[in-house]
Amino acid sequence: MSTYVLIHGAWHGAWCWYKVIPLLEKEGHTVHALDMPGFGRDKTPMSEITSGSIVQHVCGILDYQDEPVILVGHSWGGTIITQVAESRPKKIKLLVYLTAFLLTSGEALPQQFWQSKLSQTINLSEDKSYSTINVDGVKEACYHDCSEEDVTLAKLLLVPHPTGTFAPVVTTEENFDKVPRVYIECLQDNAIMPSLQKWMYTHVPCEKVISMNTSHSPFFSAPEELAAHLSSLG
Repeated sequence: MSTYVLIHGAWHGAWCWYKVIPLLEKEGHTVHALDMPGFGRDKTPMSEITSGSIVQHVCGILDYQDEPVILVGHSWGGTIITQVAESRPKKIKLLVYLTAFLLTSGEALPQQFWQSKLSQTINLSEDKSYSTINVDGVKEACYHDCSEEDVTLAKLLLVPHPTGTFAPVVTTEENFDKVPRVYIECLQDNAIMPSLQKWMYTHVPCEKVISMNTSHSPFFSAPEELAAHLSSLG
């Protein structure tokens, strides 16, 4: 059995994994779903949050694990797991990018992202220190195949996202490139479009690509299928 560490996407929190966690645990796996600093129930002031502080938070969790983990990143969480792998390559058994940003060294956000429906729902604060999501458009962008209950839950729990956490990733052959990685593409995604997902896992090749016919949020719309894919990697 394996230990899974689940990293949520932008504006989200550990709450998004609530259907997947018990399914993995039922298979005998250990699961840690984390609120990143400033997200979910974590009350870290936004002014203190950077990509570096979030990466160190995750590294701290990995440092307490006896064995290397399967590190899963959803959406923006992909940028975090990439940087964690650069910092702690020996603590990671496998990286899993769940319709996530998989970037080349020096890259922040691909220009193709700004063609997505999600990009049209993003509101930047006046001082450009954080962004929020227009809840009127978030269902079509992220949850179009999800239940109304889960859409309502998300609308209630989404929080502002500090823009400083979109810093370019920095990776090396000695660290990040030594960690095996898998990409789970979501073919009905309106947030990170399938064409962009393919572009990323083509430019940063993965050992395996798994396809799911879902929106950006398979943890809501297809938790059993997602958990089965994740468990098969353990």
